[in-house]
Amino acid sequence: MTRETVILAYSGGLDTSCILKWLLDKHFEVVCVLADVGQKEDFTAAEKKALKIGAKKVILADVKQSFVEDYIWPAVQMGLVYEERYLLGTSLARPCISVALMEVARDYGAKYLAHGATGKGNDQVRFELCAYALNPDLKIIAPWRDVEFCTQFQGRQDLIAYAQQQGIEVSAKPATPWSTDANILHISYESGILEDPNTVAPENLYEMTVDPLTKAPREPVRLVIQFDRGLPTSVEDFASSRVYTKPLEMLDFLNKLGGSYGIGRIDIVENRFVGLKSRGVYETPGGTILFAAHQDLEVFALDREVLRTKQVLRDRMADYVYNGFWFSPEAIYARKCIELAEQRVSGKVTVELAPGYCRAVARKAAEDVGALYNEQLVSMDVHGGYVPQDAGGFIAINAVRIREHVRAFGAYEVPKGKN
Repeated sequence: MTRETVILAYSGGLDTSCILKWLLDKHFEVVCVLADVGQKEDFTAAEKKALKIGAKKVILADVKQSFVEDYIWPAVQMGLVYEERYLLGTSLARPCISVALMEVARDYGAKYLAHGATGKGNDQVRFELCAYALNPDLKIIAPWRDVEFCTQFQGRQDLIAYAQQQGIEVSAKPATPWSTDANILHISYESGILEDPNTVAPENLYEMTVDPLTKAPREPVRLVIQFDRGLPTSVEDFASSRVYTKPLEMLDFLNKLGGSYGIGRIDIVENRFVGLKSRGVYETPGGTILFAAHQDLEVFALDREVLRTKQVLRDRMADYVYNGFWFSPEAIYARKCIELAEQRVSGKVTVELAPGYCRAVARKAAEDVGALYNEQLVSMDVHGGYVPQDAGGFIAINAVRIREHVRAFGAYEVPKGKN
């Protein structure tokens, strides 16, 4: 009897290694897809491990370039940030990986996709919504929602014991059982001791960044980042006079330099799409630098009301990406609207890096775009066409509403201190 083929989103870690064995025990033929999104991983070792467990085939999908150019760069252009802090490193990788998974499913004529996303998390939603958008007839196998699987395994400790029984090599240890997800944009850490939001993450957890207080250089450095319509086009390093123009090289350089200054660490509790609050620790050095530079140029370049409208769409788009709706009508619409605003966001920003933070210190619009910033108009030394007397009428009109409120309900009372 011919066995059905399952495409497994494989990482080589604890969960997917155990799930691979579990699927084989269910008499599926398993093709593992290991997506290279820039994580520092021994892909050869991961492939050997999957084949040793019993996978029919292991396919390494090198999608780093697509991840940067088709997902990270548009996210920078849109200024995406979830709940004001999270730069969506994991969320952005999921649609990119999903495309690779669907290509393999098509090549092998597979009807099933399996993944190791927890039933309490966001990734199950992201992978499956992306898969259905690209292949609506696909069937999903989600072991962490399977009654039999969940009866056998309560969590990571049970998986570690199972892996030891089955002779499956895994890096997770009972003493440090936090979960890690890495790509070229960031590394995320969750679960284990991190589930207590009042527990400080240990310093040995961090992999992309150094401790900014003890190991970062004391002397700041400066970079110039160029943008064209909101998209990064080059990074110039003042120290070496080197200019990076390829997206992968730009992000890799910013990750290394930003990481050496301890830039991009956040420790947050966030609202998952499924309704839970979760604690996550993230490192996003290069992305943090790009976000700061782009935000500065955007405020400089855009009309005030266009900027306000764009920020509303940005927040909605960040929700769409976080919740797994990259491939959706509303996300496509929001992205196109933001791209329209970004047509004027071209120029360069000088960014200064110091231990633990980065900031824009200078900016200039591209010559062929022009700028709303009018140095003469804003100058305190010349009037520059501005009529100061007009401000009186401006204030009077804005005061009408305030004065009418006082007329109807009395003057505002200034609260007095308790002491």
